[in-house]
Amino acid sequence: MKLIRWSYSRRNMVRAYFDTHPNSVFYFRRMKRCFLLYSLDWREEDPFVDTASREEMQLLLNKAMGRKTAYQNRKHHTG
Repeated sequence: MKLIRWSYSRRNMVRAYFDTHPNSVFYFRRMKRCFLLYSLDWREEDPFVDTASREEMQLLLNKAMGRKTAYQNRKHHTG
């Protein structure tokens, strides 16, 4: 999976697009020091977004925004 592009949507919100889901839009919200998936406009043409995909998307976006360490050190991180 690759992060195609991202842009600011509104305050503390980022809109992101991924190569594995070309027809869907993903919205991330900043929670303390990192960004987490908040909502999505999913299209049926794209694969279902499972937990593993969501985690990878969050990691890719936080890495692109320079917040990878904060994401990996978050309180509820299981991996």
